Amino acid sequence: MAFVVAVAQRKGGAGKSTVAANLAVALAASGARAALLDTDPQGTLTRWHGLRPETALPLSFESPSGWRVPQSVDRLRKEADFIILDTPPHADTDSRIAMRAANLVLIPLQPSVADLWAMEGTLEVAAAERRPVALMLNRVPAQGRAAEQVAATLKERGLPMLPSPFGNRTAFAAAFAEGLGAVESAPRGQAAAEAHALAEAIRREAT
Repeated sequence: MAFVVAVAQRKGGAGKSTVAANLAVALAASGARAALLDTDPQGTLTRWHGLRPETALPLSFESPSGWRVPQSVDRLRKEADFIILDTPPHADTDSRIAMRAANLVLIPLQPSVADLWAMEGTLEVAAAERRPVALMLNRVPAQGRAAEQVAATLKERGLPMLPSPFGNRTAFAAAFAEGLGAVESAPRGQAAAEAHALAEAIRREAT
């Protein structure tokens, strides 16, 4: 049975789609059967998937919405090892439905106070749906102490943070613009290493 991860964050622009795409591709690169579902009406991942070349790693993809999400997940559970859901921003019904279908809610947040505030709504929905959460820092700048301060805040609150942040790297954006993950476009780069680290962290969560 597949392990289902809902990538969720109430704040728009937190990088959910980039995280979801790179996680799914990195899992596929490790030999796992990965499925990626775009449940966000904005359709960012749908456009990304439409750009994927024929030589890209195999990746099951669907774009269900609303009450079709659980149906797609239930069907794919028998066909995939991991199912990654990109969810809509805001704590709305569609996001709640996606979280309900997941084994884990992965919350990416940039090292900023605004992302910390927005995280609260996602945590509340996950708690209401009785779903475990894991947090990861995204778009971490090369310099400055913001990431350390956010990490310290999360630790003080006892919130589980994965040891696999994504840096603020152009390699992620460049790969995304071509319908690829970082492990495909620049497999020896630092962005690819970070994507592999996140995939390994999710593998550990699944065991």
